[in-house]
Amino acid sequence: MPDAATGYELVVVANRLPVDVTVDDEGAVSWSRSPGGLVTALSPVMAKADGAWVGWGGSPDLELEPFDVDGTRLVPVALSRSDVEKFYEGFANDTLWPLYHDVIAPPAFHRNWWEAYVAVNRRFAEAAAVQSERGATVWVQDYQLQLVPAMLRELRPDLRIGYFHHIPFPPLEIFAQLPWRRQVVEGLLGADLVGFQRAGDAANFVRVVRRLTDLSTRGSLVTVPSPGAPDRQVRASAFPISIDSGAFDALARTPQVQARAREIRHELGDPDVLLLGVDRLDYTKGIIHRIKAFGELLEDGRLDPQHVRLVQVASPSRENVEAYQQLRDEVELLVGRINGDHGTVGHTPIQYLHQSFPMEEMAALYLAADVMLVTALRDGMNLVAKEYVAARNDERGTLVLSEFTGAADELAGAVLINPHDIDGLKDAVARAATMEPRQARTRMRRLRRRVLEHDVTAWSEQFLGVLQAPQATSVPLPEDGGDGRDRGAVAPSGPSLLVGEGRRG
Repeated sequence: MPDAATGYELVVVANRLPVDVTVDDEGAVSWSRSPGGLVTALSPVMAKADGAWVGWGGSPDLELEPFDVDGTRLVPVALSRSDVEKFYEGFANDTLWPLYHDVIAPPAFHRNWWEAYVAVNRRFAEAAAVQSERGATVWVQDYQLQLVPAMLRELRPDLRIGYFHHIPFPPLEIFAQLPWRRQVVEGLLGADLVGFQRAGDAANFVRVVRRLTDLSTRGSLVTVPSPGAPDRQVRASAFPISIDSGAFDALARTPQVQARAREIRHELGDPDVLLLGVDRLDYTKGIIHRIKAFGELLEDGRLDPQHVRLVQVASPSRENVEAYQQLRDEVELLVGRINGDHGTVGHTPIQYLHQSFPMEEMAALYLAADVMLVTALRDGMNLVAKEYVAARNDERGTLVLSEFTGAADELAGAVLINPHDIDGLKDAVARAATMEPRQARTRMRRLRRRVLEHDVTAWSEQFLGVLQAPQATSVPLPEDGGDGRDRGAVAPSGPSLLVGEGRRG
């Protein structure tokens, strides 16, 4: 394996490899592309770089040597079944995920989960240290690995370390619930650059640093003392992520995808209006709110169940976590009730698909849909919204978008909604379903300009350009994202919350 003299100039460290690795009964190794927005976003970046990607292969108790795929060195980090249960399903997805998404579901705090999180983060840091050449750039990804930056800096102080947080970063009053809040902050401050999806998230992080540490801050910069060396400047800023929009646009232009889009509408009975929702089956996505609003629109007579269809794709997600099992039951019960009330023989107003589809089928669904419904209760970005826009080369279609997504900061031209306001959501859906074509086209042109110009390459170049710059400069953190609307950053008030790092569980 490479060392500091023979390693790679760019190393990405993520919870998952960009592929799922499996071994058959004969010991033959095979792989397939992993699902998820992170892989979708970073795969084009790594394809253009001579770098290494450190991550888990997706199967427990799988020990593999590094291997090459599409010009990228993949370095598997082994996780045992216990690691998957405690680190991934436990601390990452049952503690951090609900906490960072405004406690939509109650987080669980268990000390043995935290201990597994620390141990696994150290394993990732050690693997990255081995793969990095002297002075290399290491880019750590997301909430599963928040301790890696500080651990990696301890092992390899010569590295330039960046961290990107793909999900929301909560305000102080919510983050302070975490028993190990101080350790997480210190872990993130091991990076030279801490990136977020929204300006409000970056502001939340800086405020947490101010309240939970004694470090000095100036604008977006945090000064971290380095014993025996000059003080480090850690910058926290927003870098909204995007997609490979050019490739998605080209895919949607292929005759096969366009023919499939027409076929989808025909299979659904050629409805006057086709609504579409595409999500992981996750309680943060507002799927229940969306389906409830649609059902009430049918009940009120504002939409005709004989001429309007809703297709809801809900990709399986974290099926071993109890909250996700309960959500699936609730969604399927609600879909069944609405279809029972408003369906006829051979026709149901909601087509519910609990499965994943290849990108070609997704592009066809986007092209077929008149209205895209993105009703997330809280979301770091939401790349589905950008995929829909990139696919609409016909400049048709209307995007209904939750204001609680990072995409809402960028996608002027969408119909913005508060998903908690069911009456407002109903009005927005009805408006989108009956929008005058010229107005819809004007909106879509504006959306497409943004998505096609600011693609994943621009995102990665911007982040890496700031990370690798010789000297960071202070940039004031906007309180409202630059357009006068509140982005969820909450200013602390009252006495310090740092009374002691208690433990629960």
